[in-house]
Amino acid sequence: MSLRKDGIMIVLSSPSGAGKTTLVKLLSKNKNNSVSISYTTRKPRVNEKNKRDYFFVSQKNFRALIKKKSLLEYAKVFNNYYGTSKKRVIQELKKGKNVLFDIDWQGTEKIKRKKLNFELLTIFILPPSKKVLFQRLSNRDMKDKLIVGERMKLFEKDVVHWRKYNYVVINNKLENCLSKITKAIHSKLTNKKIIFNKVSIKKHVKKLTN
Repeated sequence: MSLRKDGIMIVLSSPSGAGKTTLVKLLSKNKNNSVSISYTTRKPRVNEKNKRDYFFVSQKNFRALIKKKSLLEYAKVFNNYYGTSKKRVIQELKKGKNVLFDIDWQGTEKIKRKKLNFELLTIFILPPSKKVLFQRLSNRDMKDKLIVGERMKLFEKDVVHWRKYNYVVINNKLENCLSKITKAIHSKLTNKKIIFNKVSIKKHVKKLTN
């Protein structure tokens, strides 16, 4: 159990295109929150900057980080590696900052297994429909239909992991979704029970995967 002066770890996961990155950026506007910037071997997207959005590194440099055990977690997604700096995260938590993670279910499971002496809140974000998800991915990766196709194929494998999270929310309207997540974080910080409608979420996931 972490000391009261320490921050908490807040993980946001979702199928690709459901909006976790946008939500992390909005949550980071709170001065008490700090974003964990991941290392990645993929190429930057338009408007992405090194050291702001990701630390863009080579495969060789990423393997060196793994060998040195510098990463809190890492995973391979769509032939690219993503990983979190253990040192940076712990430094921020000890300063009393809540650290936001924009990672997938694989990375989340690895963080859980580390059993660090800090509180952990895991949040899973669902899209309102597969149609909306496809539109979001198409707008983001409009130059590469192959990437969109690959992400849609992986969707059903990703979405089933919602059961392993403390809180699950549907990102239908961004403002409403952000408000619900903010309330869940507040509940965690004040030691209140975090509640969501599991029956409703289960029905929604069934619609998404049929």
